[in-house]
Amino acid sequence: MTTRVTLIAPATTPSLRRARFDDGDSLDGAGAAEAGAAAEHVPAAGQVLTSPSTRCRETASALGLDAIQAAELAGLDVGRWRGRTLADVGGAEPAALARWLADPDAVPHGGASVRDLCERVGRWLERCGRTGGRTVAVVEPEVVRAVVVHVLDVPLAAFWRLDVPPLTATEVTGRSGRWNLRLGHPLGTASAR
Repeated sequence: MTTRVTLIAPATTPSLRRARFDDGDSLDGAGAAEAGAAAEHVPAAGQVLTSPSTRCRETASALGLDAIQAAELAGLDVGRWRGRTLADVGGAEPAALARWLADPDAVPHGGASVRDLCERVGRWLERCGRTGGRTVAVVEPEVVRAVVVHVLDVPLAAFWRLDVPPLTATEVTGRSGRWNLRLGHPLGTASAR
């Protein structure tokens, strides 16, 4: 039984435009308009999920999806860094930021580690692989990164080397333990289907 999982990165928000750790802000006008324009290009699915964040829920809504929030698809908990810019954290805590980016087990912000996120998302993907059918999920970019790391079975250090642009679709097909990957196609193009 083949499983097809399409992961859609959320549209832009003010936090994203300012390179700020997500603080729960809503989509900006451009992001909402882009998501609305892409709605007709989202594939039909038996299961439609979303990360619990505001930007993922609003993107799913703008795409016309009646999505169920899935806690296991939550983004990376950055603890006390939430809402701060990367430049601010780097200026105030350069050693902590460097450690976090280099060590997948580091949690200098008091949140969750990259390893924890990747393991949680990997377990979710393997459960999907045992059920078959098509799932569409609007998820945080770091969830997409975690799926790619899991599917390719690459070292966790690769996590930070993966860019996930807004409103792109990454598709995983196959079954538990045997996946194929199609990366980051912009919604609205023929290759995103």
